[in-house]
Amino acid sequence: MLLKLSDVTKKYEIGETTITALGGVSLSIDSGEFVSIMGPSGSGKSTLLQVASLLSAPTGGSIELKGKDIGQYNEVDRAKLRNQEIGFVFQQFNLLPKTSALENVALPLVYAGVDSDERKKRATEMLERVGLGDRLSNGPAQLSGGQQQRVAIARALINNPSLIFADEPTGNLDSKSGEDIKQLLIDLNKEGKTIIMVTHENDDAAIAKRLITFKDGLLRKDEPMPASYKKYLKK
Repeated sequence: MLLKLSDVTKKYEIGETTITALGGVSLSIDSGEFVSIMGPSGSGKSTLLQVASLLSAPTGGSIELKGKDIGQYNEVDRAKLRNQEIGFVFQQFNLLPKTSALENVALPLVYAGVDSDERKKRATEMLERVGLGDRLSNGPAQLSGGQQQRVAIARALINNPSLIFADEPTGNLDSKSGEDIKQLLIDLNKEGKTIIMVTHENDDAAIAKRLITFKDGLLRKDEPMPASYKKYLKK
């Protein structure tokens, strides 16, 4: 088992009001899985991603990664573990605007203490892997949305993470670029990468092998990808 959440809660205090974003969630993810997480706005799916990926600490419950209890790590320890074990792909790309594709991809290696020559070598190889070997010096403004997302995926992969979290990865892309990114995620999963993807779109969810559905801060369904979703897959 790669990731295990046990009775995880997340609450926010707004004035005198307590908002329960997660009401006690338990689930486990094995290495090599591809999981889609769906639910209406405010259902808790994005909060789950933030907590499971260590971007935010849970209010209660436990989180285990590779058998180690990490739920109550402080921010410094969470940041170190994120850099070592977790890759992120966001809807908004989150690339540094005045920085080249090569430098954006190499950034996690800076935090990991990798020397300059090795950073350049590994970032170049990763950009070549996602089909952008000819765009190393281009900044985000010189890249299409699909190309920017490929840079973001290369950055997510650069430290060979155990887990990739993708939050609406095709949400800002045109149909063609979205299909390209979905195929890249499928290929990465076939290579053994573990992917947890939050999405609103049925056709995006359909590329995963397992579907988790949230509502009102609770996990409502956890099932193999339903056969009915096959109709959303592009032929």
